[in-house]
Amino acid sequence: MVDKISSIIRIMNKISSQIYKDKSDFQVIIDLLGKNRSPEHLHDYPAKVDIEEDLASAEVRAHTRLWFDDNQPIAWAYVDNFHNLRWELDSRYGELIGGQIVDWGEACIRKMLVNGQSTTLNASCREDYAERITFLHRYGFRETEDISITMERDLSEPIPEPNLPPGFIIRPIAGIQEAKPVAAMHRAAFGTEYMTTENRLAIMNTSEYNSSLDLVVIAPDGMIAANCICSVNQQEKSGSTDPIATHPRYQRMGLAHALLLTGLHVLKEHGMVSAHLGTGGDNIAMQKTAESVGFRLEYKTIWFSKEVN
Repeated sequence: MVDKISSIIRIMNKISSQIYKDKSDFQVIIDLLGKNRSPEHLHDYPAKVDIEEDLASAEVRAHTRLWFDDNQPIAWAYVDNFHNLRWELDSRYGELIGGQIVDWGEACIRKMLVNGQSTTLNASCREDYAERITFLHRYGFRETEDISITMERDLSEPIPEPNLPPGFIIRPIAGIQEAKPVAAMHRAAFGTEYMTTENRLAIMNTSEYNSSLDLVVIAPDGMIAANCICSVNQQEKSGSTDPIATHPRYQRMGLAHALLLTGLHVLKEHGMVSAHLGTGGDNIAMQKTAESVGFRLEYKTIWFSKEVN
């Protein structure tokens, strides 16, 4: 026992951490993600493009920390703009710095609170990711009733042609000049304020973004009525068709259905063999729309929270 304690102390004395500094740290984060995650979870959220979008925010960068054993990266963690703890950890160091990772997340949340306030630090993982579920339970997170749904569609199956109402068209976004109206449409569609023009531009500035895959529906009056951001992974030959947003004025007109079908055709033209999309477990309308064009449930993501006051 004494020898084990001495060994732990020696290791802890070599471990250091730092706040995110620059792009070189971004590469450290991505390298550790690829090295540490098992193949079946390599593309779980957050994947490279998600991290790139998150770290476009100065606030998120200020809430990002990296850990090292000597000069070797062993962990990173950040709190995103929705109070979600995102992390990657070399499992060999789990018992040594797991608590530090959660403490860091709580400290970031506390900086946002004033006296007497309380909120939650949130986290999520796939329902079959036993290692992460154990980690979250160990450090005081409780499972919530919230779930997210990931669906998959085999692109070798026939894809019907989209059918739009008269006067509507689907085309790729015209460029950054349409970031503002697309962001405004997104806010109206979901009733949230998150998708600012700045955040939309951050998505458009990521390394994997392709404007030809960013589809918009144009109404007869010229208004942007709906949007679907598609993406491709040439290595995996898999693409995505989300998020999908439709302005309330144009909902229940089949625009999301037409966007999905158009997206599937575009992904197949780019050589993809499968398509994926994600949505909330309570978004039954989106799930039914996805099922109507051939998507089926792939897996569920479960959500956890820990109170911070």
